[in-house]
Amino acid sequence: MKIKITLVEQKGDCPCHRGHRVGDVFDFDADRGKLCPMAMHTLFPMVDILRYGGTLKSDRYCCPDADTINVFQIEKIEE
Repeated sequence: MKIKITLVEQKGDCPCHRGHRVGDVFDFDADRGKLCPMAMHTLFPMVDILRYGGTLKSDRYCCPDADTINVFQIEKIEE
């Protein structure tokens, strides 16, 4: 199983400090060093829930950067 993380929206006034743009796609395992550490910190618990068979109430989560507010979509991809 893979976890796909896609940047789907940006609500803040400033561009992402890490350089992420809407449409960027990350494989949680293969792209860990590429994803912003603040976003990773927020998304990690949701990734663990999916990996261990749980379900999420939403598939979208925001990074904690109040200037940027990147919205990421998390998907579990069965191989």
